[in-house]
Amino acid sequence: MDAGEVLFIVSCLTTGALLAFFAIWLWSRTRDIAWMLMVIGAIAAYVETVYSILARFGITGSQLSIGSVPVAIILLPNLRTTFFIAAFVVMVIRKHRRH
Repeated sequence: MDAGEVLFIVSCLTTGALLAFFAIWLWSRTRDIAWMLMVIGAIAAYVETVYSILARFGITGSQLSIGSVPVAIILLPNLRTTFFIAAFVVMVIRKHRRH
């Protein structure tokens, strides 16, 4: 592993940890469903980052796969996006009801 890969991993983990920290901090201060869905999406993004780094080192806990692709690789990016979509749908519905 060269210096570029180490820098990449450290930067991904650092920014992801900050994202998760501030997301959890916001979660404790708000009860708005749209923001809570955004927070869950942010935490799912950090989980995806950690999983991809562990997979880079050859550490994967899931033996469950569809064909040759592990289910976690399919599920994690879509889980994050699904929470973001749900948050935006809640915001759109809320705006639509007010007008």
